[in-house]
Amino acid sequence: MIPQLVTVRVHRSDGRRVRLHLPVVPVALVLSPLLLLAVLGGCVACRVFRVSPAGALRGAARVLWALPGTRFEMAQGRTALLVSVR
Repeated sequence: MIPQLVTVRVHRSDGRRVRLHLPVVPVALVLSPLLLLAVLGGCVACRVFRVSPAGALRGAARVLWALPGTRFEMAQGRTALLVSVR
C-alpha cells in the first residue's frame, strides 16, 4: 500500500509543539516537475554506474511499499522531531 499521509511533529526548545499533516498525493502532484528531473537524473546515474533501470525502479518501489507504519524520531537538546508515515 502506498503511503497516504505523513505526520511531522516538532517539539521546539521553547516548549511549543508543531504538528504538520502532509498528504502524499497532492504534494507529489505539486512537485511533479521536480520528479521528472529526478527520474532523468536517476536514468543518468543508472547509465553511469551500469545499473539496470528496471532493477533500480523495482528497489525504489519496494522501499516505497515498506514506508507505511514507519516512525523516525530525532532529539537534540530540548528540540525533538517525529516523522510518522501512515
